[in-house]
Amino acid sequence: MRQFSSMFNGLARSIRGKNSGNGDGKEAAEAMAKDAKKNDLILRSSGSVNVDGSNNLASVFSKRGRKGVNQDCAIVWEEFGCQADMLFCGIFDGHGPWGHFVAKKVRESMPSSLLCNWQETLAQASLDPEIDLESDKKHQRFHIWKHSYLRTCAAVDHELEQHRKIDSFYSGTTALTIVRQGDLIYVANIGDSRAVLATTSDDGNLVPVQLTVDFKPNLPQEAERIVQCKGRVFCLHDEPGVHRVWLPDEESPGLA
Repeated sequence: MRQFSSMFNGLARSIRGKNSGNGDGKEAAEAMAKDAKKNDLILRSSGSVNVDGSNNLASVFSKRGRKGVNQDCAIVWEEFGCQADMLFCGIFDGHGPWGHFVAKKVRESMPSSLLCNWQETLAQASLDPEIDLESDKKHQRFHIWKHSYLRTCAAVDHELEQHRKIDSFYSGTTALTIVRQGDLIYVANIGDSRAVLATTSDDGNLVPVQLTVDFKPNLPQEAERIVQCKGRVFCLHDEPGVHRVWLPDEESPGLA
């Protein structure tokens, strides 16, 4: 339990003694985000950053396509949660008339919300006598991050639904994020943004390894789920191969 305890204790110190309630946890996570941005630990626009004393090199680049406003945005957060061995990366590709606002809002909300939920989940796990964090570190860490991500996505979705200035009824965003913790990475993905790992073969050549499956409506399981919900999946005549989701009796929303 030593490694998990030190991780939790370090996080506890970083929130300056605040209570573990959800409100205080969210405030602490947002404060960490502000400090990280001020200290150049967060990269959000085109460019690269190499933080002093760090071996990590991160770069972000986005180019507007032919459809109009650029709805892509990204984030790289080094020392995520004040943990020297953690890194958070995210890419968000908006769609619909309000997609650029949705993507930016999710980029703004998701990291701090995930950090808050991770802290709470880790604290609960460390206090649960039935959970042995030391017995299977990788397995326990995975479930802690999975639980944290599920809570975070539900919270961000609810926040968007309640937002007074963003109409997300016909707009949304993909969300592909990676947390690197030590020598492990955790990937969470919705939509068709893609994570690719660059590695080397035995002969020294670069080899791309696709880490995520592009989440599209014509995937067998997803198509079955949509049909069971009375939706439809088909391509328009002028877009062969582009499967979209449609309401049962309306030619909308056409989400790919």
